[in-house]
Amino acid sequence: MREIVFDTETTGLDSRLDRIIEIGGVELVNRFPTGRVFHHYVEPQGRAIHPDAAAVHGITSAALVGKPTFQEIADEFVSFIDGARLVAHNASFDIGFINAEFARLGLAPIGSERVVDTLALARRKHPMGPNSLDALCRRYGIDNSHRSKHGALLDSELLAEVYIEMIGGRQAALGLEVVEQTSRIGSSDAGITVEIARRERSLRPRLSDEERAAHAEMVRRLGTAALWAVVGEETTRS
Repeated sequence: MREIVFDTETTGLDSRLDRIIEIGGVELVNRFPTGRVFHHYVEPQGRAIHPDAAAVHGITSAALVGKPTFQEIADEFVSFIDGARLVAHNASFDIGFINAEFARLGLAPIGSERVVDTLALARRKHPMGPNSLDALCRRYGIDNSHRSKHGALLDSELLAEVYIEMIGGRQAALGLEVVEQTSRIGSSDAGITVEIARRERSLRPRLSDEERAAHAEMVRRLGTAALWAVVGEETTRS
């Protein structure tokens, strides 16, 4: 299963007016990072960066001069996420901005069925919170000491580690296969379906013939009304 853990930084909070100025993502295959990443700073086409947003991510308008527009990176991004499930923290925010950028270019929006919201997952798993990315890093022992400001690629890398820990994906090597995980945008219900790997051949019986005979004799001595005798009779009939 292929997933893209991603994050965006923007000029502000209103996807109808504000623009993406940084986008980053990391690829997971079967819950493990492949090393393949996507990252671009984006020129917001004249949209000023709100001071409150700048205080969060530290990106200035001057730093974006000469960077590509979203239109110039759109094809590369679409190719990077093609066929993958998308994972984000407070995903409705990031998907809202991506779909707004897509709409300006006449591209089809990303449907909620493709998206996993790790904030919804965290709220279900840890209802007492806090469930910010920094808080989850602390909870799962992930080093985020180098995160002084928000950054799309750095946050994607940290979130990928949090996501893997939160869903227990690293246990796949123990013979468990996570076959489906769902946490849709706008939904507080999130679940993980786990399928236990089947043995190629059954284990040999642990009871010897002598032990089986001794057990049968004990049940016989208990009489026909004994519970074990009734269960054994029903099992035989079935």
